[in-house]
Amino acid sequence: MKISIIGATGYTGAELLRILAGHPEVSVVHITSESSAGSLIADSYPHLAAIYNQKLENLKQLEEIAAASDLLFIGLPHGHAMDICRSLKDGSRVRVIDLGADYRLKPDVYEKWYKVKHTDAVTRPVYGLSELYRSKIKNGRVIANPGCYVTASILALAPLLRDKLIDAGSIIIDAKSGSTGAGRGVALNLHFSEVFGNFRPYGVAGHRHTPEIEQVYTEFAGEEVVVTFTPHLLPIDRGLLATCYAKLAPGAGGGDIAASFARMYGDEYFIRLLGRGKYPALKAVRGSNYADIGWEIDERTGRVIVMSALDNLVKGASGQAVQNMNIMFSLPENTGLAQAPLYP
Repeated sequence: MKISIIGATGYTGAELLRILAGHPEVSVVHITSESSAGSLIADSYPHLAAIYNQKLENLKQLEEIAAASDLLFIGLPHGHAMDICRSLKDGSRVRVIDLGADYRLKPDVYEKWYKVKHTDAVTRPVYGLSELYRSKIKNGRVIANPGCYVTASILALAPLLRDKLIDAGSIIIDAKSGSTGAGRGVALNLHFSEVFGNFRPYGVAGHRHTPEIEQVYTEFAGEEVVVTFTPHLLPIDRGLLATCYAKLAPGAGGGDIAASFARMYGDEYFIRLLGRGKYPALKAVRGSNYADIGWEIDERTGRVIVMSALDNLVKGASGQAVQNMNIMFSLPENTGLAQAPLYP
């Protein structure tokens, strides 16, 4: 397969290149960057030296890039992917995986939360949470890769919502991510001296991932779901852990919870069910496409507490994108993704 990456100098673009370097069925033919066009990718990311020797290009040659590619990964900030997809000529055979937010939400919801006009009314995207939507992903032309917070949160509670084991109106999500989740842009709150030795919430009661979580929860619950979601910035580079709280439905117990997770994820390669009383850790998934899920029941409050850990740059972004690519091209889903986590 011939692959091109639009926006290769962001963290997700660089992580795609790292992963695809070990993929036996892929050739990376074009990589782009508007800010670094003409330079080598190793000038931006020295760890890729001698692995990729292509120069970064700009998007002036989009049609040529698309014509030479079987798939485009788009790793740009929100607002750009829809312009690219809209500008591709009718009849273009190239398929797209967007790692940004442009196709994750319904257009009116997107405009409300992102304050940007949605300009593509033609594309019919498929939501790309691999384990839950693979049958649709396989035939999709444009795949909306989920966000990292969203992937961890949805994996944690989707089985319990589907099986009516929790009160859909009682969900609280307390999640923490490493600083790479904010991208590579320069911002005061992401300076080393601001992050190191520090820990703080942000986006309280208004984070843009909230409607994305609610959208999928609503689908699995069969009723409208509204959640309380609070993200936090950890003083680390990568990793994400979501702790999700929900009140148990009357009569639901530990056996029901365990059976629900087993039914949905028991055969999944990348989801490791730790079980009751076992708690996931960030170092256990670092650098891998695994998501680890553990849970406990608070008998005093009648709540189930589900904890989900993943690497925000891999299963939360680029790894899941490669998993979706494998689904689209009928390859085993773990092709190029079977690396063990990095520990310690």
